[in-house]
Amino acid sequence: MRKLYDLEKWARKDHFNFFNNFEEPFFGVVVEIDCTIAYHKCKKEGKGFFLYYLHQALIAANSIENFRLRIEDNQIYIYDYVHASAVINRPDGTFGFSYIDYSPEFEDFEAAAKKEIEKVQNTQGLIPAGSGANVIHISAMPWLKFTSLSHARSFTFKDSCPKFSFGKMTDKNGKKSMPISIHVNHALADGYHVSLFVDEFQKKMNVY
Repeated sequence: MRKLYDLEKWARKDHFNFFNNFEEPFFGVVVEIDCTIAYHKCKKEGKGFFLYYLHQALIAANSIENFRLRIEDNQIYIYDYVHASAVINRPDGTFGFSYIDYSPEFEDFEAAAKKEIEKVQNTQGLIPAGSGANVIHISAMPWLKFTSLSHARSFTFKDSCPKFSFGKMTDKNGKKSMPISIHVNHALADGYHVSLFVDEFQKKMNVY
């Protein structure tokens, strides 16, 4: 469900009007996430690490209003929840797009995600997900420890969905860490809101 957001009462009204006219309104950062506790939790409980951190990222994103805002027909809407449009890697080196419903409970999310992953991995092509605007675009590159990242973009397409990209987990002196690239539309969010997401995501990854 979505509802129209009251731009006139928004403290960021001028910020929205300024950045919404840019050809490229997105900005991005890369941060390191400590995933030591989350990784060991998954090992102990037999949970898949990818789906676990994907779920924690969605919980964190849904807790922040700016990550649930979307620009549609030049108006701002706020969604009750946002879901995952995740890139699923295949054994042959290709990938396909998926749509995974968000659920607050990991078990429900995991069950839906496993079905979607199986479907994508047993097909060919991109399979564009017809999920609409209420998603976060997510990709994982477990082979690369990156420190910066850019995205392929069609500037004729008005896009306002946040984009998360997760990199290779590495171990240094027993501490496991992983880079995450976060790109957001500056008309809807600033560095402050990205920091709120990062802090909340790290807090979720620290729960044992």
